[in-house]
Amino acid sequence: MSRKVYVVGVGMTKFEKPGSKEWDYPDMAREAGTKALEDANISFDQIEQVAVGYCYGDSTCGERAVYELGLTGVPIYNVNNNCSTGSTALFMAKQLVEGGIVDCAMALGFEKMEKGSLGAKYTDRTNPIDKHFMLMVELRGLDKAPPAPQMFGNAGREHMELYGTTREHFAKIGWKNHKHSVNNPYSQFREEYSFEEILSAPVVYEPLTKLQCCPTSDGAGAAILASESFVEKHGLQKQAVEIAGMAMVTDTPASFDEKSCIKMVGYDMTRLAARKVYEQSGFGPENLDVVELHDCFSCNELITYEALGLCPEGKAGEFVDLGAQTYGGQVVVNPSGGLISKGHPLGATGLAQCAELSWQLRGEADKRQVKDARVALQHNLGLGGAAVVTLYRGPAAA
Repeated sequence: MSRKVYVVGVGMTKFEKPGSKEWDYPDMAREAGTKALEDANISFDQIEQVAVGYCYGDSTCGERAVYELGLTGVPIYNVNNNCSTGSTALFMAKQLVEGGIVDCAMALGFEKMEKGSLGAKYTDRTNPIDKHFMLMVELRGLDKAPPAPQMFGNAGREHMELYGTTREHFAKIGWKNHKHSVNNPYSQFREEYSFEEILSAPVVYEPLTKLQCCPTSDGAGAAILASESFVEKHGLQKQAVEIAGMAMVTDTPASFDEKSCIKMVGYDMTRLAARKVYEQSGFGPENLDVVELHDCFSCNELITYEALGLCPEGKAGEFVDLGAQTYGGQVVVNPSGGLISKGHPLGATGLAQCAELSWQLRGEADKRQVKDARVALQHNLGLGGAAVVTLYRGPAAA
């Protein structure tokens, strides 16, 4: 029988523009990991296993990062799952606790990135997203823009053609997320822009302007997961955030067979993962107070509203027009500023989402606090591909 799993400590660094700060990944890991340990009020020698996520680095960067916290000889796993790496590490740590293998585990994620758009690192072997990319080329052709904005931008174009969505809808999402990030001290960008500035920014790939695309970033995040007995033993009940449901889904035949750019960028993975999580937890989209979702581009945030069940299929444009995804609306989406404004160090993103939602559910999010937040959802996506969806229940909802 599986056991309940709780997030008892979280920590993260401020996300930074690559090269703007003199630090390396061990420094990032030490800061985020130390903050998580201090938040949980435990020492590193109480951590029994560690899952460490990063995309760019040699094979034992995970060990080197964790050595900044202590040399206790515990198992350390190196995790790489593209942009969903951080939540994949979290998923592994959760399974370790849930399965009774350990009572306390850490998930740690970091990234030290290069400036500019992401590109292939190895040109002498099959690209892991070749099936996705070739389908996009078959459906939409090839542009000079970087591959990622083309893939998600084409999903946005498809949504426009199917449902009448406009470029203004996508721009409103960028405007919202930049506005939210003003109140997040961990965010890479904290400048508020007008809607007109978002819409008129340089076009990366239609309908996406620069201010609707996530930047490359340096940074780290960490979470400590524990069993119910550990929580009780250490008196952590008032801050323990329950993982009430969690699912990872990889590509299904629909990603390629249905000849759809929306499906190709993970819509069905997200929808299936969300359904599993709602079933596990007993909560539905109507119960959610706050959501952190993978807005690598504003197009992806919009189609993910529908995949998560926040609004009916084809109605995401109306959802945006109503302001249903911000303060005062149906649910607050990306109060942190999301990837678009907070930043996107690949290995850290999923753990930063976990940290934000833990703070929200504990009432510790300061100026960005969602009033009476009790149930939260996290969505982290990586092309190639995996979607991880997690539902959290705060101490007040237990």
